[in-house]
Amino acid sequence: MDFNQAVKQYQAHPSKECLKTQVDGLIREMTLDEKIYMLSGHTIWQSLKDWLRTRRIYNVHALPAGGCKRLGVPPVLFSDGPRGVVMEHSTCFPVSMLRASSFDTDLEYRIGKAIASEMIAQGANFFGGVCINLVRNPRWGRTQENYGEDQYVLGEFGAALTRSVQEEGVIACPKHYALNSIEDLRFYVDVKCDDRTLHEVYLPHFKRCIDEGALAVMGAYNRYEQFHCCENKKLLTDILRTEWGFDGFVMSDFFWGVYDAEHSLRAGLDIEMMFTTHYSKRKLKKLLKNGAIHEGLIDRAVANILGVLIRLIPLTKPRKREVVGCPEHRALALEAAEKGMVLLQNNGVLPLSPDVPVMVTGPYADVANVGDYGSSRVFDEQVVTPYQGISRTFAQASLTQGNVAVVCVGSNNKKEGEYFINSKYSLNEKPKDGGGDRASLRLEPEEVALIKSLKEQGKKVVVVLYSGCAIITEEWKDYADAIIMNYYAGCEGGTALANLLCGRKNFTGHLPFTVARREEDYPPFLEMGQKPYEITYGYYHGYALFDKEEREAAYPFGFGLSYSDYAIEEVQVDRVGEQLHVSALMTNKGPMDGADVLQVYVGSCGASDGSDRPVKQLKGFKRVELKAGESQRVELEIPLQNLRFWTPGGWVLDSSYRVFVGDDSQKAMHSVHQIDFFHKFAALKRLVT
Repeated sequence: MDFNQAVKQYQAHPSKECLKTQVDGLIREMTLDEKIYMLSGHTIWQSLKDWLRTRRIYNVHALPAGGCKRLGVPPVLFSDGPRGVVMEHSTCFPVSMLRASSFDTDLEYRIGKAIASEMIAQGANFFGGVCINLVRNPRWGRTQENYGEDQYVLGEFGAALTRSVQEEGVIACPKHYALNSIEDLRFYVDVKCDDRTLHEVYLPHFKRCIDEGALAVMGAYNRYEQFHCCENKKLLTDILRTEWGFDGFVMSDFFWGVYDAEHSLRAGLDIEMMFTTHYSKRKLKKLLKNGAIHEGLIDRAVANILGVLIRLIPLTKPRKREVVGCPEHRALALEAAEKGMVLLQNNGVLPLSPDVPVMVTGPYADVANVGDYGSSRVFDEQVVTPYQGISRTFAQASLTQGNVAVVCVGSNNKKEGEYFINSKYSLNEKPKDGGGDRASLRLEPEEVALIKSLKEQGKKVVVVLYSGCAIITEEWKDYADAIIMNYYAGCEGGTALANLLCGRKNFTGHLPFTVARREEDYPPFLEMGQKPYEITYGYYHGYALFDKEEREAAYPFGFGLSYSDYAIEEVQVDRVGEQLHVSALMTNKGPMDGADVLQVYVGSCGASDGSDRPVKQLKGFKRVELKAGESQRVELEIPLQNLRFWTPGGWVLDSSYRVFVGDDSQKAMHSVHQIDFFHKFAALKRLVT
């Protein structure tokens, strides 16, 4: 038997039983050396050749792991993400945080299709870009790679991306599993949290992707309960496989994800990436010889890998090289940027007339600032800067003068992103401009001074913020006529900004995180020098924390202004079988076509045992496109099982809940309904109009 024969047999009889038969047959054909070779990455020579050719050492080409030439088993061919394919010169899409601001999972699905096609065209079959770590504090350096602070949003966007790439025959890999939310100390920090917090806050989005069919998972660098995540049996086996029924393979994070081959194999880690270090023939044979492991552990890992390859590789749809960076994908990147940028403040200065003299200034006025320079970097050679985009739209655009000042400020790769510790620095000292976690959520003093100076000169000031997440605006917002959350908007970011500024497109983005008035309003963070490197992740963060402690946000979760006003009226809430049915009449009362986001939050009226409950949690959302003056009746269905809370004895549904409806988390507090589950047919009470 060889791989092709196994595939044909499985395609003829696609069942779990047939898949196991084919996998077992291949394993019987393999030598021990061949099985060990399946368990790690093999990239060192290709990486050296890439360095000599391009001065880039990481993922210029697909990174191979495993494979068995004699039996025709293909290797796993890895490409990183999530803002596009990191190989060669691919389309740079906006970062995940901006895409989450669109609240458009259909858009994310289409972006996944485009990314998968560019990957296949460049020889990859594995996408390491389903980034779904939760943002508990915006100082975390890799916020831009993820979808925000809410586990439901993370799960829905992660599921859309997972589904789309796997339909193209590309393996989807949610990461980094789990509790990864600190960058500078990612190799050292030990995260502690109780089981309820783990299951309700930090794992639901991973389970959502597994339920969607994700066939791979990447373990995180950090520790959880003293064990590194790639050596953590509770995470990798007890929860992932036993509780959730995951039947794919688990891959380590790169370079320093594995510390002990015995511990990792026993815990359930299948592939060590990206080089062979701990899963080498020498080390594994030594462990076999002294009885520390048995060959069944190796067979189990090989079986997990083969099972994925047999199911998915035949689905891969060939793509021509011309698809990489094609006009259709650039148009999709533009659409995403236009839908995701968030208008935070506008005193009427926007939209601007195309005839108005515009000065584009600030450190990122004419810079291709598309995100950090770590593993997610996309080398797109055609990035449109703010000045380039604005100068194509506005007749009088300049870098030095104008009645309106568009001020481009915030962060870049030197201030936030993936962090690689330089050996000449100790863990008590971080190099300046070294990326990683943000030192502050505030603008630099010189940026604040620029904003104030321009306003004092009598100019209209439009502040454009670059960052992966929240920036504190309290110090200078009164000097700004408008504030735009630009994020890192991808290859067509400058074009999108110009289209929004002039009103060619309407602002429709909504924040997937809470912007606080003070940095201290977020949960505690951990920095270098704060030994021991341990942190407890509490149950509350984001808008749930603001609700509980009755803190006022500068801009609440889900917030976003527009050139149109919207109304959400005639809300109805009913129980239909095992679903909560919510409908509302949404109206665009403004002069421009646009879109609003219906957001449904649910909060328990109280647990029977007195357990603590959050005021509300997002349980459904829907982006609704509305023409000027148009009304639509919009409906959402929420499975009752999604309203449950975790207890040591299992998941429980409380007896009654409040349903909050609005287009941000604060406005939702003004439309509240109560639904009781005591009887077969739920009673509905309208509490607030």
